[in-house]
Amino acid sequence: MTRILACTDGSLYAGSVYDHAAWAAGRMKADTVQVLHVLERAVGDVPVDRSGTLGFDASEELLAELAALDAARGKVALRRARALLADAERRLRAGGVADVETTQRHGALVDTVAEFEPGADLLVIGKRGEAADFARGHLGASLERVVRASRLPVLVAARAFRPITRFLIAHDGGPAALKAVDYVAREPLLKGLECHLVTVGAPGGGVLDQAAAPLRSAGFEVTARTLEGDPEKAIGAHVGEAGIDLLVMGAYGHSRIRTLLIGSTTTALLRACRIPVIVFR
Repeated sequence: MTRILACTDGSLYAGSVYDHAAWAAGRMKADTVQVLHVLERAVGDVPVDRSGTLGFDASEELLAELAALDAARGKVALRRARALLADAERRLRAGGVADVETTQRHGALVDTVAEFEPGADLLVIGKRGEAADFARGHLGASLERVVRASRLPVLVAARAFRPITRFLIAHDGGPAALKAVDYVAREPLLKGLECHLVTVGAPGGGVLDQAAAPLRSAGFEVTARTLEGDPEKAIGAHVGEAGIDLLVMGAYGHSRIRTLLIGSTTTALLRACRIPVIVFR
């Protein structure tokens, strides 16, 4: 059975997450898409003792009103979560997914993803969540945590879905990049699409030839190029010039395309590119 996990929090990226998940499910002939919604803390479930923060003079009436407010917020959050999951199910079914499962949990997103990863084949998540600063182009904090922890390929949805006909593998010869090449060659997700393979600088050792061989054996027509300059700028420019619809790259490398940390090329590309990205670690 093929299963896809999709994370939602009701942000502006939610609809795109569902559309990307439906697209992937069709390509992979997935049996099930499971949508996860996680409230980072159990709002309203546990009474909050505010007497210490408000001082000893706080009236019992005030404390009772604040406790009631906390409980009401918790109920609203749960109702909103159910509405979001119902909308996700409707959108996925409209996108051709026959079997949709929805799950709402309290706790940490990373822990919840880890719980549901076994048996799954792909994770789909939005580039930014509700709390991200769109004006400054910040990535969602949950995205970095999930990518660093997940054992699955992570499809990072762009702001809006558009048809995907050609993809680019950013390759540096590192373990994560080799894993990406193996996945593309072996799995059905990108079969039949136009394949571009690039590296930046001169890693040496016939890196591109070694990566292109299994892709060509799998039936891809590969356009391979070595780019010069800063990886972020060079790859970003090639994405625009070649009309790339999807970027594939490793989250961890051994050269200038390195770890998914603040300031890394991977994070810079995730932030700057307006196309979806599949990340491998």
